[in-house]
Amino acid sequence: MKLKPASAFRSAFRAPKHLRKKVGAPPGTLVFTGERKVEKTRITVMEYDESTFSEREVENIDDCFPVKEKPTVTWLNICGLHDVTTLEKVGMAFGIHPLILEDILNIDQRPKLEDFEEYLFVVMRIGYHRPDANEFRMEQVSLLVTPNCVITFQESEGDMFESIRKRIRDYKGKMRRMGVDYLAYAIIDSVVDDYFVILDGMGARTETLEESLVAEPTPETLHQIYQLKRDMVVLRRSVWPLREVIAALDRGGSELIREETRIYLKDVYDHTIQVIDTVESLRDMVSGMLDIYLSSVSNKMNEIMKVLTMIATIFIPLSFLAGVYGMNFQDMPELGWEFAYPALLLAMTGIGIVMLVYFKMKRWI
Repeated sequence: MKLKPASAFRSAFRAPKHLRKKVGAPPGTLVFTGERKVEKTRITVMEYDESTFSEREVENIDDCFPVKEKPTVTWLNICGLHDVTTLEKVGMAFGIHPLILEDILNIDQRPKLEDFEEYLFVVMRIGYHRPDANEFRMEQVSLLVTPNCVITFQESEGDMFESIRKRIRDYKGKMRRMGVDYLAYAIIDSVVDDYFVILDGMGARTETLEESLVAEPTPETLHQIYQLKRDMVVLRRSVWPLREVIAALDRGGSELIREETRIYLKDVYDHTIQVIDTVESLRDMVSGMLDIYLSSVSNKMNEIMKVLTMIATIFIPLSFLAGVYGMNFQDMPELGWEFAYPALLLAMTGIGIVMLVYFKMKRWI
């Protein structure tokens, strides 16, 4: 079912219905506010350093906890947040504050950074865009950085971080020589780079809509413009706070982020600024497209009225002649003339031709 323009914008800002289940609950209450997107929670563990590497999938979260004492870098990835018990065990094992666990389960969080000295908590939003199906959605990705472990929480399975895993497996780049802070940087950088792919798709949608506006605007075109505008609003709400998160990581005093990693964070910050600039440019274009649509519809209506007015103008003198000779007066001189009818038709035809030539000379047609 298609959203009407007004309801589309309201749905972008209105609180989701599933948040009502948390109304009245005390702080720290663990309630998953999203929709279950995987059949079963999937837990994968990567351990690596310069000389060793291992990757496995575990059934029980308890099997992962010994890694927090190992000197190697550990990446614990949890796909599927509906299993609250698993999250509770993670919180107990790593000493995570209940409010942080609550934020992980509340999938409508604004991107943010919280520094607890013993660990860092980062919330980001990653997008999925299919221009062919006109589909766009955002999902929350939570990131916990401890002294020797990075834990990521995803709503659904996907290959969003597969490129990072491949670099670790193949020993490419600096991944295996760096620490947990570099792994956290790589994950954030992957999220930011994915925004460029999304913007490419939205740019293609914008170009297609522009061509439709110039050629033949339809009510469906108007709906697509409003849908694209709504998607841009959602994307903007995800990117702007992320800039603040990366800036805070760069200038923050956390001991978990080494000085050599801050250089890479500055690069990600620059990429985020580029994404924001592109988002703003596309928003301006989409807003302008709405004006173009209204102007195109108005111009089309003016052309139709112009044609109808010319037709009416041509038929005014013809209707006058037909009206005059339609009067039933006995002493009208032309009534007894045998050529009166063809002469009148010839005169009416000549008047029409003369008016068309006049309109053409004036460039009205």
